Amino acid sequence: MLQDSQGPRQLQSLLSQDGLITAPGVYDGLSARIAEAAGFDALYISGGAISRSMGYPDLGLVTQTEMLKRLEEIRAVTRLPLIMDADTGYGNAINVLRTVRAYERAGAAAIHIEDQVEPKRCGHYEGKEIIEAHEMCQKIRAACAARDQLLIIARTDARAVSGLEAAIERGQAYAQAGADLIFVEAPQSLQEIERIAQAVRAPLLINMFWGGKTPLVPPARLAALGYRIMIVPSDLQRAAIRAMQRAAAAIRQDGNTAALADGMVSFAEREQVIGTPEVETLQKRFL
Repeated sequence: MLQDSQGPRQLQSLLSQDGLITAPGVYDGLSARIAEAAGFDALYISGGAISRSMGYPDLGLVTQTEMLKRLEEIRAVTRLPLIMDADTGYGNAINVLRTVRAYERAGAAAIHIEDQVEPKRCGHYEGKEIIEAHEMCQKIRAACAARDQLLIIARTDARAVSGLEAAIERGQAYAQAGADLIFVEAPQSLQEIERIAQAVRAPLLINMFWGGKTPLVPPARLAALGYRIMIVPSDLQRAAIRAMQRAAAAIRQDGNTAALADGMVSFAEREQVIGTPEVETLQKRFL
């Protein structure tokens, strides 16, 4: 396990370099191992993906304790810096103090908190509500006061509620309140993405996934606009869901998955992914 301070330093080092950091969404140790093996420099722990992995929609049903447990599980199997979804901070500014301290102790490199009314909703669902901007600024100040080296990312969902310009105003206010990065959720066109980059004078994070409200923009274009981190929260899980559906249907129909063999890892490949050879080496050494 990494020392608590190493993750923030790793992420700060990446941010000091040119280019866009792409962080795929992971939700358990297996998905984290797969993403790390693919060559990414950072991972995003998606609250929505964790919620769905538990069989729930992304409607604020997962607790801070459950999220922390997943963070600890993922931290134990990867050395990459982890960007953690902390929803609303799980309450008011005082709750945020505890959330920040707990997430930093558990090994997060950065967290984002959002300005939705609790319980929050997925950023690409309808029906969101937001708190007053001054209350969110206080939550950001509390987060900054509580952290040691953890990076604080402020997310606003105002685009869907009050329009783009209101979201930009909030982004600017949140940067002034001390947030290290600003995350304007769900811009709806390339022009809006460009406008955010032009108007918000702070490092920017963007949520980019196929099928959402935000159009797909090539990473090189986002980097040229000045975005620093691109999270892709749901795509690994959505791919896994489709693959599991196909495997379940094949088992139901044929009693086995032989027809899907080309689309599955082998027994040996699975063991490589989850690190069985390393554990066997340790068994030989110590047992």
